[in-house]
Amino acid sequence: MLDAVLVGAGPNGLTAAVELARRGFSVAVFEARDTVGGGARTEELTLPGFRHDPCAAAHPLGVNSPAFRALPLERYGLEWLHPELPMAHPFTDGSAAVLSRSVAETAASFGPRDAGAYRRLVEPFLPKWDTLVRDFMSLPSTALPRDPVTLARFGLAGLPPSTWLTSRFRDERAKTLFAGLVGHVMAPLSGFATGAIGLVFALAAHARGWPVARGGSQSISDALAAYLKDLGGEIHTDYEVKRLDDLPPARAYVFDTSPTALAKIAGFGDHYANYRYGPGVFKVDYALDGPVPWTAKEARTAGTVQIGADSREINTALRAASRENRAPDRPFMITVQPSVVDPTRAPAGKHVFWAYGHVPSGWTGDLTDALERQLERFAPGFRDRVLARATAGPPELAARNANYVGGDIGSGAVSGLQILLRPKLSFSPYGTPHPAVFICSSSTPPGPGVHGMSGHNAAKAVWRRLRQA
Repeated sequence: MLDAVLVGAGPNGLTAAVELARRGFSVAVFEARDTVGGGARTEELTLPGFRHDPCAAAHPLGVNSPAFRALPLERYGLEWLHPELPMAHPFTDGSAAVLSRSVAETAASFGPRDAGAYRRLVEPFLPKWDTLVRDFMSLPSTALPRDPVTLARFGLAGLPPSTWLTSRFRDERAKTLFAGLVGHVMAPLSGFATGAIGLVFALAAHARGWPVARGGSQSISDALAAYLKDLGGEIHTDYEVKRLDDLPPARAYVFDTSPTALAKIAGFGDHYANYRYGPGVFKVDYALDGPVPWTAKEARTAGTVQIGADSREINTALRAASRENRAPDRPFMITVQPSVVDPTRAPAGKHVFWAYGHVPSGWTGDLTDALERQLERFAPGFRDRVLARATAGPPELAARNANYVGGDIGSGAVSGLQILLRPKLSFSPYGTPHPAVFICSSSTPPGPGVHGMSGHNAAKAVWRRLRQA
């Protein structure tokens, strides 16, 4: 009998398996797709030689993850590549605000009226970042805070809506960039704890950047899988699990799946009936004949580029998708251009480009034209560079990754109390109604992102159970 069986070979499932295997437990992973990866995959979606990330592409939380940093993933091929700028936010006048590794450079891009306010916001947290990130990505049930005072100060700054936090800024440049940071989790700007979301992304950039993985996000998953195999763990792909009886006998079962899927497989009925999924996204992967022709020079060297003319336009787009059940006329966009720093991703002189906008859950329309009209505002002539495109709306994203219910790449709404309490109110959110069944997906704290911390935290709950049995 195995000690633990894991269902789903995404970053969280693989991290949980590694953590258990490192402690001497026998583990096996079962994945429905033909390769490991989940939200961290790389495929030729458009043309031969153009390697795209169907899901996550830039990894500010991955490079800062306490779980990943504790593992020897570099020995297994993972290499972080840092663009000249982690992120840029261009404006229609050809200028841009930037999120740089340097706090001073970032503050200067906001203008003299807001530079000091930004430095006062982020600088107190940076010297204690490693402790802070470990504390807020864990739970008291898995690890007691190492620095509760700094964590409390962070909570006071971040738990109010982001609009409260950005009220300290006088000009639109800082407010717009910060609004875009919140938009990464598809939450309207007035929501609870949205200030913390924006602050985490900013601090992550200053601490260690927003890198891409050389060769694509698949490199993260492949490194985790290779390490797991060296530890004696087994991985079985092309193995769809529809009920617990499909799995071999084990002392514990750990699911890197949505709560909906887990309830169906394990027969938990309506246990997760109140879990809310968020809006979906419409994503386009591009093969380009050259670099994106950004008007703002800063955007040309940034790994990630946010698209939204100002904070009001961004909030309007977020509200349309999440509260008004319609696709926005001018979508807020997150774009990533991996080939500005990784030439292995496209043939010589060519580029890959990744872009998405928010749409209602399950939306079946085509947002391509609206996305490209937005891009043309900030990069005139963009369409002339397109060699091929691969589009994926909510139905296609959900078919590609079953955890993306309704096209929700966050595997659950990041709004209201569900920002903190997922998948439901519980002292041990990784536990389930069955004492031997656990959940470790992005539907559990600390939530979305390729960082493995949900798997890391869940593994602690599992090995405590195994030691007691």
